[in-house]
Amino acid sequence: MTHHIIDFKDIFFQYPDGTEALKGVSFRIIHGESVGLVGANGAGKSTLLLQMNGYMLPSSGVINIGGVELTKKTRQDIRKKVGVVFQNPDDQLFMPTVFDDVAFGPLNLGMSNERVTDRVNSALQTIGCLDLATKPPHHLSAGKKRAVSIATVLAMEPDILAMDEPSSNLDPKSRRDLIGLLKEFKHTKIIASHDLDLILEVCERCLVIKNGMIVADGRVSGILTNQLLLEENHLELPLSLQKNRIH
Repeated sequence: MTHHIIDFKDIFFQYPDGTEALKGVSFRIIHGESVGLVGANGAGKSTLLLQMNGYMLPSSGVINIGGVELTKKTRQDIRKKVGVVFQNPDDQLFMPTVFDDVAFGPLNLGMSNERVTDRVNSALQTIGCLDLATKPPHHLSAGKKRAVSIATVLAMEPDILAMDEPSSNLDPKSRRDLIGLLKEFKHTKIIASHDLDLILEVCERCLVIKNGMIVADGRVSGILTNQLLLEENHLELPLSLQKNRIH
């Protein structure tokens, strides 16, 4: 099932100010994999995620999504396959009501009003926010904005889900609900987060990025228990493992 595959080959990306954010990044994620992306602030996590559906195009190298090379010409089609949840929900929410925000993507796919309504209700039901449909997004709490931003992507029913710090600003119950939701999403997903306990629970594989380069790639159980590796990359053991060490 090639439509769920992400393939980065020697990806470099430089911002207009000359900052080199990605330096020869290569990895392949196959159908159904759940992959965590970890690293210090400024390591390149967000830049990498935004390459996946063409919000940013690489300075050099080749990105292949679902058997299609990512280019200016193909990125509109690729965005139908890859749903990206931004780090800042305000970058994703801009319509008068929550319903309108969640409906925006499906409407742009040319769906009927009836199908759009079904998609919106299903996505909001999934995140437990159906009662917010008529609310203005800018009146919501940070946690509710985060949940609705996830719904805007779920409504597109993507093959691949890419999320940037999905648990930030969530209260414990909302975070637990999010973990349950991510576990139920059976397609390919890549999650960039400082919440290493979430990565430990949801993902099977982990990439460590430092200074724009992948410095480790392996099973979560090996990467996130390697205290020396984590410390070298300005990270700490997941809190659940720190507690175990105390006892």
